[in-house]
Amino acid sequence: MTPPADERSPIDSLGDPVVRAMRYVGGLSLLIADTAVWSFRGLVSPKVRFGWEALAIQMVRVGVRSLGIVALVQTFIGVILALQMTPPLATFGQEAMIANIIGVAGFRMLGPIITAIVLSGYAGASIAAELGTMVVAEEIEAMEAMALNPVRFLVVPRVLATCVMTILLSAIADLMIALGGYITCRLVLASDVWVNYWPNMRDQLTFSDLGTGLIQAAVFGVLISAIACFEGLRVRGGAKGVGRATTMTVVYSIVSIIASACVCTMIFYIFDF
Repeated sequence: MTPPADERSPIDSLGDPVVRAMRYVGGLSLLIADTAVWSFRGLVSPKVRFGWEALAIQMVRVGVRSLGIVALVQTFIGVILALQMTPPLATFGQEAMIANIIGVAGFRMLGPIITAIVLSGYAGASIAAELGTMVVAEEIEAMEAMALNPVRFLVVPRVLATCVMTILLSAIADLMIALGGYITCRLVLASDVWVNYWPNMRDQLTFSDLGTGLIQAAVFGVLISAIACFEGLRVRGGAKGVGRATTMTVVYSIVSIIASACVCTMIFYIFDF
C-alpha cells in the first residue's frame, strides 16, 4: 500500500520524477530507433518507397524558411564576440587574436548550438503543433486504420529534414559569425585588426574544428525533431494538450541541446578531436 504523500520520505518523493524521466527517455529512444529502421528500409529496400517529395517539403519548411533568422542571429553573435573580446585582449596587445577566437568558438560550438536553439523554437514547436493537431483531429488514427505507419510517413521526413538542414544551417552560421566579427573589426574597432582577420582565422582553424561542429549539429537536429514528433504524437486533451506539447518541445529541446553538447565536448576532449 502506497503511503500518503505527506508521510513519504524525500527519497520516495524522488522516485516518481525519475520514473517519468526514464519512461520519457525510453519512449523517445524507441521513436528514434523506429525512425532509423524505417529510414534504412526506405533507402535500401525496393519494397519500401522512400518519400523524397515529403523530405524536400520538410527541408524547405525547416531550413530554407529559417535561413534568414539564423543568419541574422549568428551575425549578431559575431559582432558581440568581437566587441566583448577586444578590451581584455587589448590589455595584452593581442587584438589580432580576435579572429582566432571567433573562428574556434563559432565553428566548434556557437554556430551549431545557437542554430539548434533557434530551430527548436522555429521548427520544433511547429512540428509538435502540427502533429498534435493531427492527433486531436484523429487523423493519426485514420492513418493507422488504413495500415499507414505514422512514423514512416510523418516522423521520418521531419527527422531527416531537420538533421540535414541543421548541418547545412550550421555551416552557414559559422560563416555569418566570422563575417559579423570581421564587419565589427573593420567598421567599429579603431585598429588594423581587420587587415589580417581572414588569414589569422584560416591559419587557426583545422578540419576538426569544422567536423566537431557539424557532428554536433547532426545530433542536435535529430534531438529537436525527435522530441517535437514525440511530443506531438502523445498529445492528449485537445487544444490545451497541443499548447503544452509545443511549450515542452522547446523546453526539452533546449535542455537536450545543452546536455548533448556537454557530452559531445567531453567525448571530443577524451579522443583529442
